Amino acid sequence: MVKNIAFYSDQVRQGKVIVFPTDTIWGIGCDATNLSAVKYVYEVKKRDLNKPCILLIDSIQNLKKYVSNLHPRIENLLIHYKKPISIIYKASDLLHPQILNHDGTVAIRVTNNPFCKELIQNLGRPVISTSANVQGEPFPKSFEDISKEIIEGADIVVDKIYDSGINEEPSMLLSFNDEGELKFIRS
Repeated sequence: MVKNIAFYSDQVRQGKVIVFPTDTIWGIGCDATNLSAVKYVYEVKKRDLNKPCILLIDSIQNLKKYVSNLHPRIENLLIHYKKPISIIYKASDLLHPQILNHDGTVAIRVTNNPFCKELIQNLGRPVISTSANVQGEPFPKSFEDISKEIIEGADIVVDKIYDSGINEEPSMLLSFNDEGELKFIRS
């Protein structure tokens, strides 16, 4: 039986680590406000604690809560550009320092994936996400490419039926500094 998205949101709310489809590749993540779940994501992935994850959010309106200043130029880019874009921003005080870069910034993507968007809307807060692979191994281009180690380490794995519209490539990554400069880190 296929579970509905409300079921998955409830599991994430309870602190579960989830393997799920995003608007780029399959990810592993959790409620961004649950620090023990965040730590467990790092354990499962064998990820260096100094390498922050991306925060996924459901809308530009909610993005404004988690960044200190959303420049109109970035807002227009997010509205009009079709490829998934993760942007490094100066974080607001609503985000715990443990999920931020050492300089107080955070990479955030406004997701367009229907599953992710509804998961985050039901949860009522952002999720962290990183590719569903052990650090150093290739990222999974499809559900079948996710390693057994990641599947077994996660608390819950989303039904493959929700795998729609994945681009099979990581998002474009940009940074935007206080001087208004936009820098392409990964295109």
